[in-house]
Amino acid sequence: MKNLVLFTAVLLFTATAFSQTARVQVIHNSADAAASEVDVYLNSGIAIDDFAFRTATTFLDLPAGSPIDLSVAPGNSTGVGDALLTVTVTLMPDETYIVVADGIVSGSGYNPAPPLSLQIYPMGRETASNTANVDVLVHHGSTDAPTVDVVETGVGAGTIVDDISYSEFDGYLELPTADYTLEVRLADGSQPGVAAYQAPLSTLMLDGAALTVLASGFLDPSQNSNGPAFGLFVASPLGGDLLALPTAALGIDEFGSNALRVFPNPTSDFITLSAAGYDLSNTSLQITDMLGRIVAEDVIVSENQAIDVTRLKAGVYQVNVLRDAAFVYTKRFVKE
Repeated sequence: MKNLVLFTAVLLFTATAFSQTARVQVIHNSADAAASEVDVYLNSGIAIDDFAFRTATTFLDLPAGSPIDLSVAPGNSTGVGDALLTVTVTLMPDETYIVVADGIVSGSGYNPAPPLSLQIYPMGRETASNTANVDVLVHHGSTDAPTVDVVETGVGAGTIVDDISYSEFDGYLELPTADYTLEVRLADGSQPGVAAYQAPLSTLMLDGAALTVLASGFLDPSQNSNGPAFGLFVASPLGGDLLALPTAALGIDEFGSNALRVFPNPTSDFITLSAAGYDLSNTSLQITDMLGRIVAEDVIVSENQAIDVTRLKAGVYQVNVLRDAAFVYTKRFVKE
């Protein structure tokens, strides 16, 4: 609370020196452990102390019409000279902005490691344009996630975000207030789904709200210093901690899903395939992760043959059964 009070007091003091202002919300979305807390400077003065990962400010008035410097420094900084990043911007008077800090500070331990950056969306909203809707701005802030689509499967809205890549915003979705299920899918269609989330806009009575939904964290924490895992998080105009959307079951979108069984599922060591009434001889097995990377391959000799998956990391995988390089069956399983 003291940090928010300090932030507000500094900005109010600064804004009084300017006749023109813009409304700005800042969101900390850098999942690098070295940036778990940062200090934010406005020109040479500190604006917020110890700004934590996955938190947001409220909408605040910043000077507009003239260049200002926004700087991000380590949480133990002693002045703006310690800044890791400085961005000079000129905000337009009476406009509203969403600013998201993404990227990596550390020199090693992260793959890939795009540098820390500030992504600025210039058409922000503090409330929905229609009080019967919820307006949702989507931002891709996961450094190791590929280009994805977001598909709504709960009420059948279909693809609501198409081909969004790291650091990009997708313009506001003006959604009727309802409870939705969102699936994140690879944009190239190589995998049916990466993860699914509940978005209970109606249950939470969010009529008239304007929100920012961010892809945050790492799809593969093992390649990123065992950092926070991938998820969808929501920033409200009130600021504070980002809200994690709860996970949901991925929809069934599998070839031969009735014929092929993979058991036990979940598993910690072995899986067995069974395809009732189908000859599995002369077929090959391929296991892929949810990025479509092949993590295991084998030749299926007979039905009910045990397949060792002990080497796989915990996560969701796809079993693909192929004949002559063509997909015959595909089925998901969970490795514990």
